[in-house]
Amino acid sequence: MIISGLIIGSFLNVVIHRMDELQSIFLTRSYCPKCKTQLKWYDLIPFISFVLLKTKCRYCGKAISWQYPLVELVTALLFLLIYIKFGLTLYVCFLFLVSCFLIVIFVYDLQKMLISDEMLYPAIIISLIYLAFGSSYDFKMALLGALISAGFLGIIYLLGKGKWLGLGDVKLAILIGLLASFSLVLVSLFSAFVLGSLVGVCLLVLKLKNLKSEIPFGPFLITGLYISIFFGQKIIDWYLGII
Repeated sequence: MIISGLIIGSFLNVVIHRMDELQSIFLTRSYCPKCKTQLKWYDLIPFISFVLLKTKCRYCGKAISWQYPLVELVTALLFLLIYIKFGLTLYVCFLFLVSCFLIVIFVYDLQKMLISDEMLYPAIIISLIYLAFGSSYDFKMALLGALISAGFLGIIYLLGKGKWLGLGDVKLAILIGLLASFSLVLVSLFSAFVLGSLVGVCLLVLKLKNLKSEIPFGPFLITGLYISIFFGQKIIDWYLGII
């Protein structure tokens, strides 16, 4: 599972890198983004090549972005955690697939402050098809989760006139709500806002951002979703136990 995750993570890096350049993902060979030299197969071994090359391109000597090993490792770890928690089921295969889209959305939003519709819409369609025909979950509850999630962020978007949240975040909330479903959508949203607030305060304290700075919210929504998937029911049980 780890090896599969590393390989898929390497492919996701290619997708992220080529989204803006409108290049073929499958027909164009991988190359160094700095010197444009086409890479050999031994330069493309997930994570291992990064370590063996000592974080520098073999051909031009310029630094290789840490995005590449981090995306590979996060993908591998995420796949492993999903497998450990749920085993190998149709739901897990679905989570693997949607997670690929979410990882690309996560990184692209960090880089560009933009939620990619090219990644988001297919993920929503796949989720709707799975929830309608391949899932034991109540499809109506999933739709209700999407309505609550997108509705809540939509209100914030309207109140802030697009300054507090982007429209892309509202659209991403549809996917988040579908995946979290009605039962866990509040945990997902609460986790996202808590994480966003903590990171925002830390950036202000460290003077890396100011009150007028924009911070992408998509990564927090996605992180909140996985918190709800892995720990949502435990968080609900804990909360009910203290009230």
